[in-house]
Amino acid sequence: MSKNIEKKIAFEKQLLGEMIALYCRKKHKHLEGLCESCQGLQAYAYERTERCPFMETKTFCSNCKVHCYQVEKREEIRKVMRFSGPRMLLVHPLLVFRHVYESKKENRRR
Repeated sequence: MSKNIEKKIAFEKQLLGEMIALYCRKKHKHLEGLCESCQGLQAYAYERTERCPFMETKTFCSNCKVHCYQVEKREEIRKVMRFSGPRMLLVHPLLVFRHVYESKKENRRR
């Protein structure tokens, strides 16, 4: 695996982890670590990210034409992202700016 792909995977996992942690803190009132449900979602999302066959050509799952998440997990991660996305600007602004930059770069390639 190339270093570029490893960096993309690491960034996507970092972003997912931060979004899930924020969601768990605010919605489930879990102050230390993640609740059991969020741990399961994070493990699932990390596994899907690691196994993504399109990682070389895509930036984020939202830009992918093939959705490899199970329907219920996809709905869970959407809830997390809808809630955490706007709040991430206050909590982790650099991650947000990098995400926007990478998304714009991906759109220009198309």
